[in-house]
Amino acid sequence: MYVGTYTNGQSEGIYQLQFDTDTGELSDLRLVATIENPSFIAYSPNKKYLYATDEGNSTVSSFKIEDNGMLKFINTVKSFGGAPCHISINQKGNKAVVSNYVGGNMALYDINEDGSLNQASQVFNHNTPEQKSHAHSAQFINNELFVADLGRNAMYLYEKGGNNNYKLKDSSIIKMTENAGPRHFTLTKDGKFIYVINEYASTVTASKKVGNKFELINHFSTLSTDYKGNNACADIHLSNDERFLYGSNRGENSIAVFKRDIETGVLEKIQNMPVHGDWPRNFTLDPTGKFLLVANKKSSNISIFNIDTSSGKLSFLYDIKVPNPVCLLF
Repeated sequence: MYVGTYTNGQSEGIYQLQFDTDTGELSDLRLVATIENPSFIAYSPNKKYLYATDEGNSTVSSFKIEDNGMLKFINTVKSFGGAPCHISINQKGNKAVVSNYVGGNMALYDINEDGSLNQASQVFNHNTPEQKSHAHSAQFINNELFVADLGRNAMYLYEKGGNNNYKLKDSSIIKMTENAGPRHFTLTKDGKFIYVINEYASTVTASKKVGNKFELINHFSTLSTDYKGNNACADIHLSNDERFLYGSNRGENSIAVFKRDIETGVLEKIQNMPVHGDWPRNFTLDPTGKFLLVANKKSSNISIFNIDTSSGKLSFLYDIKVPNPVCLLF
């Protein structure tokens, strides 16, 4: 497992850990690439290359994954916007999309066969004179590109044209509540349901695809009923069988666990599990789907939880110290 970090503390870049999928044990922490603020990292589909954003310098870097797990630097390109906070790669491995939080735009890149990044081929600016954009995440799904814009409080949809370029199809595919702040999102494997976690509203917005449109199912709170403090949601993931949904709360410092009706897409909250740390910016499920790992930024630890695959509920196993972790990648 690779770990992206913020380097304004003890961290020096991207780290690697070994993970035992039988016991859930993390071990052998080591620095594999020295880079400033690799706050989000992503694989190529064949897992031969790794890509990282650098929020401090507004750049994106590519690395070749060596046989021993070390990362060999390939090249760096500009993100064309301030504070790039998310990167994802398309299924073919020849396109990358970077979301620039401060820049309020997202940039598209062609990826060469050697894993290197070309300069941005397209940059989409969501800012208007009336409203500041904060593009926070984007994902390629077949020939479409979904973008969560926290500042504009909207989910954008772009479509690939015949010239391999993308064009805007819809600037508001889901009806959000006022000032919800969509941050990250996940889709079911068949693309029929989308779940958006909202940083400001502390909710998950669920929608179902009907024809060429997404129809709202509902908004579901991520917080315990008795929690009264400040909160900012961060990350969201479906279980491997898509029967459960998980979201992270920064403030309540918990993982919200939802049971999901696979037919209707409706969510029912069944647990708020403390993360045993502070500020869970990102989390992931291991490849087996038996464990959930949480990157706690402010407390500099990764917490490991067992997943009851029948109920979806979490139970805390242990935690390990890692400097300023903010992104986990298996």
